[in-house]
Parts: sequence; structure tokens; C-alpha cells
Amino acid sequence: MNQKELIKKLLPGFIPLFVFIIADEFWGMKVGIAVALLIGLAEMGYTWFREKRLDKFVLLDTGLLVALSGISILLENDVFFKLKPAFIELILCVILAVSLYSPVDIIGLMTQKYMQGIEMNEAQSAHFKRNLRNLFFLVLAHTLLVVYAAFCLSKEAWAFISGGLFYILFLFYFGFEFLKARKLNRKNKAELTSSTPYDPEEWLPVVDEQGHILGKALRSACHKGEQILHPVIHLHVLNPKGHIYLQKRPLEKLVQPGKWDTAVGGHITFGEELQTALQREAYEEIGLTNFTAKSLGNYRWDTEIESELVYYFVSYDYKKIRLHSEEVTEGRFWSPAQIEKELGNGVFTTNFEYEYPLLKKAISA
Repeated sequence: MNQKELIKKLLPGFIPLFVFIIADEFWGMKVGIAVALLIGLAEMGYTWFREKRLDKFVLLDTGLLVALSGISILLENDVFFKLKPAFIELILCVILAVSLYSPVDIIGLMTQKYMQGIEMNEAQSAHFKRNLRNLFFLVLAHTLLVVYAAFCLSKEAWAFISGGLFYILFLFYFGFEFLKARKLNRKNKAELTSSTPYDPEEWLPVVDEQGHILGKALRSACHKGEQILHPVIHLHVLNPKGHIYLQKRPLEKLVQPGKWDTAVGGHITFGEELQTALQREAYEEIGLTNFTAKSLGNYRWDTEIESELVYYFVSYDYKKIRLHSEEVTEGRFWSPAQIEKELGNGVFTTNFEYEYPLLKKAISA
């Protein structure tokens, strides 16, 4: 179900509320309730006649509208009615919170029902989760604002906040995401077409398993799954407690997006010394300069995309970390207990999970 279809399904549920706001402005609360009730019943009747189903969202909206407005009339206080949008959004917040922060994925079950036959890859799944998390905080903030408006602001201000502002916020958010996606697409296209005679592609050394240089190859050729072995460096940064600093891969990455990875990782370019590459990559990714590092060895790492000879190091110069690159937007220290609890759960990159026991053995020796 795309965003347009989702809006088409949810929009009718808000019509009784908007009708009430308009009718109440001209003819008072009782008339507004009656008109909104008639509109809600008409919508449910139309859906039943056309699709032979009961629109539960319209039923919920109309039912809450009547119940809370009835309490308002009996108690001669319209604050209960004004809280109706907050109650509806609070239910949505609970659903999102349970899906995001508990083992029960309600949203996941709903998407399986409405998106049968459609599968999301790893990048799309991570992007979907991020959007749900942002929407949770957005809806929660709007819910609190509605409650504040119900008690402290005028009826006109409440009407705008509970109705129009809700759609403005969502329009702004999805508009921002749309522009961000277009910018990323342009960036990816530029990277794909940047290998011109005027912008030469990076050359990487081709090596054997002992690290002896056999020749050189273009970076793109090394990433075509042709098992061209080339050297890379990894740097682990630890603090005095033995906690390990990890960086989170951006969601836009094609390979293992959104997963936690080694603090520093990068290629050695052709003609570049190992230590030079280590210092360069450490600065580019986590702002680390003038640090000391101990070599822990090397190993071969093969994937469907590439073959790497990985030289891995450890450093304790943790106080010099300064994130300054768009490539790394988040990083933090993890205790060994935290890491081992999440191993195998899709939290870390497969390369880090392979290397973690090697690191643990090396630093405890």
C-alpha cells in the first residue's frame, strides 16, 4: 500500500471531525454533533453498500465524537470533546511504540496483510523502521500539543491544532523525506557516472594472501564479485573499561545499511603505505589524528561482492574521536556484554561479527 492509497483510506475517518468543527462554528455544538453523526453514518452506509464492509476507522472516529461530546454536554464542559483527537492519536502512539520497542510487531503484521507479495530489501526495511520511529515522536508531540490546546487555548486555536496542523506536519515530514530521497538519488547517479577521463577512478592494489602486491585494479572492478583480492584496514578503538567504539552505517548504504560496524574501515589505494591509509581513514571517518595503534594481524574476507585482505588494528586514543563526516552520523561505545547480547540479531555487520572474536582474543592475550 503506497502513501496515496493510505491517505485515501484514512482521510474519510477524519471527515466527521472536520464537519463538526465547521457546523459548530455556525450553529453550535448540538447541531455540529448531529451533522457530524449523520455524515459518519452516511460514510459507513456508503462503504457497506459499495464494498460490503464496515469502515472501522470511521466508526471509531464517529463513536468517540458522539461519546466525548455527549459527556461535554452533560457536564457543560467541552474540554472532554476537545480531547477526542488526542485519544485517537494516543492509540496510534501505543501501536507504534509496541511495534518499535517490543517483540510484538503490530505494524509488521498489518503490512504483511496489506502488502502481500511485496518484499522489502534490507535497506528498505531499515528506512521503513526509521520512518515509523520518526512518526511515533511526531504523533506523540502533536498529541501533547492537542492536550495543551484543549485546556489552555481558544476553541479556534484548538480546531487548527487538532485538525489542520496535523496534516501540515505530515505534509512537511513526507515532503522533506521526498526531497531527501531525490537528493540521494542524484548523488548516487553522480557517483555512478563520475568515472570519466577528467575524474579518474581510484586504483586499488591487487595482492596475494601474504600481502604481496601483484598488480592493480579499478575500485569498481574489485567490487564486481570477481574475487580480486585487495587490502583494507580496520581500526578498533577501546576505552579503559574495555568498551569498543562502533559506528552506525548510514541507511542509504547499499551494503548492510543501518548496522553497527568497526570504528574505522577503508581501502588502501595503490601506492599508499599501510600506516598512511590507517591515519587517513581514521581521520576521514571519526576525526582521529596523531594516534597510536597496534597491529593485531590480518585475515581474508570474501563476500558475493568482493574479496578483502583485512589488516586490523586496535587503539586506545578514544578521547580524540570527533565525528565530522556525513559518512558517519552516529557512533558510541559498546560493552562486551552489550555486543554479545546482540550477536546474531542483525544489529552488527557480518564482518564485525566475524572479527569480534579475533579482537577479543587478541586484546586478552
